Amino acid sequence: MSIEQILKKRQDIWLGRTASPATPPGVSTGFPALDDILPWRGWPPGALSEILEERPGGAFALVRPALTRLSAEARWLLLIAPPFLPYAPALSASGVDLSRLVVVEAGNEIAWVAEQGLRSGACSTVLAWGGRWKTSDLRRLQLAAETGNAIALLFRGEAAAGEHSPAALRLRVRSSLIGGEITLLKQRGGCAGAVIQLPLYEPFSS
Repeated sequence: MSIEQILKKRQDIWLGRTASPATPPGVSTGFPALDDILPWRGWPPGALSEILEERPGGAFALVRPALTRLSAEARWLLLIAPPFLPYAPALSASGVDLSRLVVVEAGNEIAWVAEQGLRSGACSTVLAWGGRWKTSDLRRLQLAAETGNAIALLFRGEAAAGEHSPAALRLRVRSSLIGGEITLLKQRGGCAGAVIQLPLYEPFSS
């Protein structure tokens, strides 16, 4: 009898990396090493994910492969207040359908615009940068993502790591020799603490 069969017979043992049967499949991040440690095998659907970066725009490359997949759908990709203008030739070359991409400068209304985009059902994904976020604001984004069945990706500074958040997933992205060091700070239904290295590049103009 294999160890897997033995563990399945034991009801008093929790397998940390085994997703609940009720866990919905996510959208692949495009990085197998990251998908393998997430319960959804990708970005959690209908949920808020936070990406904490050491410098603004430094983690956009982490979500680019998923945007390529999602841009093939009928719904929009909404980018709110990106720190730099996304470099269209690089995005197009990687397969992102630019006709599905909308960039909005929201001023002081980042939270409101993000919530409306998520709740509308017209967006498959809403990405937002900047802003000051209260727990109540984050909770509204989570509820809006559930309502619109959309993926919410919120980019924040590393200082936010010590703050409470209702997000289903929290990752920290730092530069490394091969591109990026990804630390799993929190995931709903799974263990945190894993650190992996991924090859990342930044499709932003200067």
